[in-house]
Amino acid sequence: MIKLKSEEEIKILKEGGHILAKIIKEVAKKAKAGVATRELDWLAENLIIKSGGQPSFKNYQPDFSLNPFPASLCVSVNNVIVHGIPNDYILQNGDVVKLDLGMKYKGLYTDMAITVGVGKISPLAKKLIHVTKKALDLAIKAAQEGKTLGDVGFAIQNYVRSQNFYEIRVLTGHGVGYAQHEEPDVLNYGEPGKGIRLKEGMVIAIEPMVTIDTSDIIEIFDGSFVTKTGCLSAHFEHTIAITSKGPIILTK
Repeated sequence: MIKLKSEEEIKILKEGGHILAKIIKEVAKKAKAGVATRELDWLAENLIIKSGGQPSFKNYQPDFSLNPFPASLCVSVNNVIVHGIPNDYILQNGDVVKLDLGMKYKGLYTDMAITVGVGKISPLAKKLIHVTKKALDLAIKAAQEGKTLGDVGFAIQNYVRSQNFYEIRVLTGHGVGYAQHEEPDVLNYGEPGKGIRLKEGMVIAIEPMVTIDTSDIIEIFDGSFVTKTGCLSAHFEHTIAITSKGPIILTK
């Protein structure tokens, strides 16, 4: 069941989302060569707690996961698409790092992700990051009241394929707000005019995940997902609200 949010709840989500966006930007500044991914997690958790929020990923176990997630921040490097567990891995120049963070603030949840390069990255990695970010921007523009989730997914798929990259289909965006994951699923592909129609008050997390040469993924022993071919991946995500005046990005 899709749960619509009130204007007051959307205001709270926007407040929490703004804080979350500032936190993830601070964490991104620290994603440099020589830094262990575990340090990024510690920073994210401390900043969330200082802001009056709660890390929503820590010990969370969605239905599709093998185990509860042990950290506050997902740090997924290179071929790891999402749900990478922070550890003692030391970031190196050329790494492509996905940072995915969720927060509960005043009882409501927001979720966002960005991808950053460490030091000098390859031209192909730069293009991958740019294309994934633009795919998110296009999907948000498509998320108009009265349009459908098929329109949103098509915006991602159509652009990504036009750039000779591949969208991940097994993993999806989702509703968010009262819980970390709610209905509906927000696919990264679709057919225009098909699927659930967008209504005012819906709050969804749109999160294109894009790879260089495959849509096939593997879930490994720790619950993270990697590209089947070992190729690079990128991931961006915003929580947005559907309104009669157009989509509002809550995580900025």
